[in-house]
Amino acid sequence: MMQVGKVLQLNYVGKTSIVKKIRIKLEIDINPPPGSRHEITYIGFPYLSPIAIQDPSSHFAGKIHALLCRNYIKGRDWYDFLWYTARKTPVNYNYLGRALHQSGPWKGMDIHIDQDWLRDSLSQKINQVDWQEAANDVRRFVPFLEQPSLDYWNEKVFLQQVDRLY
Repeated sequence: MMQVGKVLQLNYVGKTSIVKKIRIKLEIDINPPPGSRHEITYIGFPYLSPIAIQDPSSHFAGKIHALLCRNYIKGRDWYDFLWYTARKTPVNYNYLGRALHQSGPWKGMDIHIDQDWLRDSLSQKINQVDWQEAANDVRRFVPFLEQPSLDYWNEKVFLQQVDRLY
């Protein structure tokens, strides 16, 4: 994955009229695995233009790939996992399988990715996570009124969400 830094720096005037900088970090995968599905949508600023975006099931599969393959805790990934499961987003198993074959602990392995495999793999990962660390990692990005929910993060919560995948 190639990272492009300092590509966009914008000024934003919020409700207080204080100018704040917005920095947007872009990551561009120059060798994405095949199997992702895309949709065309339109943006209206600065002018009307079509853009291709990854469909939710493919994006969720990419998020699951990150959850399973990272060797460090990233709370945002787990926060997003809750978001996708709450919306009953299906998993693009084809894309997930190809991503796992391309990189991570299963690189180069021919494994059959299905619901049972995913349930087992996510359950193993969930049991290894330090949930306080994960919650603290994402806390600064979570709206203030939602932050108390991070205190409930534990194995039971996330295992329950795994069961909601099906």
